[in-house]
Amino acid sequence: MMTRTFAIWLLAIAGLGFVFPNFAEAKKPNIIYILADDLGIGDLGCYGQEKFETPNIDRLAAEGMKFSQHYSGSTVCAPTRSVLMTGLHTGHTPVRGNAEVKPVGQEPIPADTITLPKLLKEAGYTTGAFGKWGLGYPGSEGDPNKQGFDVFYGYNCQRNAHTYYPTWMFDNEKKIELDGKTYSHDLIMDRALQFIRDNKDKPFFCYLPIAIPHAAMHVPEEYVAPYRQKFSEYENKIGKYAGPPVKNPIAAFAGMCTKMDEDVGRVMHLVKQLGLDDDTIIMFTSDNGAHKEGGHDPDFFNSNGPYRGHKRDLIDGGIRAPFIIRWPGHVKAGSESDLISAHWDVLPTLCQLAGADIPAGIDGISMLPTLTGEGAQPQHDYLYWEFLERGGKRAVRMGQWKAVQNNMTNNPDAHISLYNIDKDIEENVDLSEHHPLVIAKVREIFDEAHVENDRFKFKFERK
Repeated sequence: MMTRTFAIWLLAIAGLGFVFPNFAEAKKPNIIYILADDLGIGDLGCYGQEKFETPNIDRLAAEGMKFSQHYSGSTVCAPTRSVLMTGLHTGHTPVRGNAEVKPVGQEPIPADTITLPKLLKEAGYTTGAFGKWGLGYPGSEGDPNKQGFDVFYGYNCQRNAHTYYPTWMFDNEKKIELDGKTYSHDLIMDRALQFIRDNKDKPFFCYLPIAIPHAAMHVPEEYVAPYRQKFSEYENKIGKYAGPPVKNPIAAFAGMCTKMDEDVGRVMHLVKQLGLDDDTIIMFTSDNGAHKEGGHDPDFFNSNGPYRGHKRDLIDGGIRAPFIIRWPGHVKAGSESDLISAHWDVLPTLCQLAGADIPAGIDGISMLPTLTGEGAQPQHDYLYWEFLERGGKRAVRMGQWKAVQNNMTNNPDAHISLYNIDKDIEENVDLSEHHPLVIAKVREIFDEAHVENDRFKFKFERK
């Protein structure tokens, strides 16, 4: 299967070279990739949100392409970011969990990892990351400045990102002290916008892994106030995660998403103001499904839309992600795609756009034919996820089939549930007993897709 997929992928790439003979010679597009944190697919107006509005992100979709079958790299923060940086799914990518390092930081990706910013730098891009990193403690081999980013500003450590009013963050490799009263998201956005201004005359890659709307439910009061009135019946509800308790976290969550949307609008406005609109591709997505922490109520907001499950699940509520791409003159405005795709497709797509070499052996495929409407779009034989926490889980999406295996601790042969996701979008009806051949194929994929990793292992013994 892997051999056939790779062959099809190579043919498709060769075809793209024929369809776009002058693509590498054209002006390299600027790239802005915005990664929200724990945002459910239903938390955007263009995906059905009704309790609050997201006009700027909706405009991004109206002026670009909205994906309906896009998936996150994982169901929690760090492995998703590893998938994005490497183009490898969680059976292959170096970081497969939120492995903490004391006193500060997370397990680093290895020094020799081939990452997206390294590839784009080689293709002539200036690279900057602004927000939450989580792929290596300060000074480690996984530090963003050692993994291809010319500029980094924000939270090197995911734990520090649990509060929006931190007492420190990092400016490149320098720890900067803060007063604990300044909203970190504003600092991060200001630096990202300045990076765009500073590099307007040359191709740039601006990676924006913002922390919103990860718990805690922190946002300046001006954004909460309108929703305190709208959701006044929740004024006695208290949310606590990191930092001081939050009164009416329902109102605070809506305020956070309003703030997030406002700043996406600031990015769009600046790009237009600088005359970069036609030369800039903007992508927006989330790192996993909606969370249930800090007082957030995803059921109240219908945060995961029609999908069952939340963050840390491998049913679609935990991994189905919004994905919007705007690129005037290249991506048709108001278009939609049902391409089955995932975060590991971002690396080959952006390399294709930038004229960078696409590494051999990655799991992603270029989505360029879908974006431009030209050429044959390669398809995945399957998508694969593994998650080591909560008893050990893995899942496969294969056409209309979605297979999920939970509770693998001490039993790698645990029951595999099978859903026809075209007919059962909530993954409620287990069809495994009726399709033994499909289950047999799923087990083959499980064996094929997982490569052992000394730092991240399933903790089981075969019984």
